Amino acid sequence: MTFAAAVNGVGNGMYIPFTLVFFHHVTGLSFPVVGAVLTVTGLIGMGALPVAGAAVDRFGARPVQYVLYAARALGFLLYPAAHGLPAFAAVVLVTAAADRAFPAVQSALIGEVARGADRDRLQAALRALTNGGLGAGSLLATLVIGVAGSGAYTYAAWANALTFAVAGLLLRPLRPVRPERTAGQDEHGGRGGAGYRLVAADRPFLIVTSANFLNALSYSALSVLFPLFVVQWLRAPAVFTGTAFTVNTVLCGAVGMFVAGRVRGAGARRTRAAALGGLLFTASFAGLAVLGAVRPGSAWLVGSVLVALVVLYTLGELIHSPAAEVLAVSAAPEAVRGRYMATYQLSWSLAKALAPSLFTTLLAVDGRVPWLFLIGTSLLAAGLLLRVERRLPVESVVVARSVRSAGDVVRAA
Repeated sequence: MTFAAAVNGVGNGMYIPFTLVFFHHVTGLSFPVVGAVLTVTGLIGMGALPVAGAAVDRFGARPVQYVLYAARALGFLLYPAAHGLPAFAAVVLVTAAADRAFPAVQSALIGEVARGADRDRLQAALRALTNGGLGAGSLLATLVIGVAGSGAYTYAAWANALTFAVAGLLLRPLRPVRPERTAGQDEHGGRGGAGYRLVAADRPFLIVTSANFLNALSYSALSVLFPLFVVQWLRAPAVFTGTAFTVNTVLCGAVGMFVAGRVRGAGARRTRAAALGGLLFTASFAGLAVLGAVRPGSAWLVGSVLVALVVLYTLGELIHSPAAEVLAVSAAPEAVRGRYMATYQLSWSLAKALAPSLFTTLLAVDGRVPWLFLIGTSLLAAGLLLRVERRLPVESVVVARSVRSAGDVVRAA
């Protein structure tokens, strides 16, 4: 599973940083058309989440992962042939649905193959390896495009298809432990949509999901708001944006497991660790708001402050992400975990869909306003997590001790 995550990260890294340019060159369609299709299909693709969640509960997470990897591999294999708008829209809809469903299914798979503190270790390892893969994929794509020119985008698409196929094959050794089921019943003892009715009635879990939506806006800020703030409000060189992404990616890949291990070693509850990560987000956003108010004329000073604040932001991400994700996985009843994770993933998808219009609107008012807004959402999210702690299952909040080392967990997965 860990090797699959690294390979999957390479595949994503080969096109995510160049999404619009990538699809423009591969399909020959104009940038506005590509952008519109990606937006519409991305929103429609969110509809795959409930289906994927129910499929996980019925068949298990690994078979569903196979389907998602196959859909993504097929999509990138077909992109170079999708020159017309209908063909491109059809292919991108399939891959968008698979992309939206993938994180929820992977979270469910973590719940199937690990228990207690091993879940935290595995989640941290997967995030670190995925970030490492993203960086490697971006570098590989940059080198190939630099050597072969625009024609290299087609080769990158085919290479992408290969990485997704290989990642799927790497899941074969996994042997998830599944709960016993009664013949003729679904995973919660009923039929049809009973699982989603259970999710809708689980108020503590919905509070966790709501808090994650607020924090997901913070994650979107680095890719959506930060570049606009740097270039339009601070009038700083655009290279600072690339530097920020590089610092974030390198730190996530290099020290992610170490930071997560230190948090676990301190005995922090998952709710409190996630809240601490949110408070670090708040501190970094406060710094950006102050920087937006001062707007120093020295490019060197602006760049130094931006890097320092991105490091602080990344530290918050490294503390928040493992705790929040495993909190959600462990709070979900095992028999309907797929549906729970699909619901939880909607918070990520909705935040990503709303972030561009939300942040551009706030930035148009004043460069400090979006950061003040994010300070409020981060503080609210931290408060929700702390308040709901006592209403969650103990095993989801408290990290159970494990005798296995992080290396043992990674090798086993």
